Amino acid sequence: MYCIDDKKYPCTTSLTMKYIGGKWKSVILIHLTRGKKRYNELKKEIPTITERTLSLQLKELESDGLVSRRVYTSKPPLKVEYELTSFGKTLIPVLDAIASWGKATADTHNEIRVE
Repeated sequence: MYCIDDKKYPCTTSLTMKYIGGKWKSVILIHLTRGKKRYNELKKEIPTITERTLSLQLKELESDGLVSRRVYTSKPPLKVEYELTSFGKTLIPVLDAIASWGKATADTHNEIRVE
């Protein structure tokens, strides 16, 4: 049993999935591996995510320490950028491995198409 922040995880895989599990977290993280992104850039790159979901997922990723949010208020309009923290960058090899596995799986199944 593994305990982090008073939460118990039966194995390290469940702990990892706490950080990247769900439909959107890994997608957002993989986009942030390419560098800083503004909210609207992320929304354009992930058009099927709703604004509410993107906002909630970014807040969770920030709360988990994987993503940092920087607000620039020097001149209007307000500018907000998101980027991976050093902790978040430790996930890059994991995300790359997941993407490679997905690509290999797609390549071996004719019914999977990139649209």
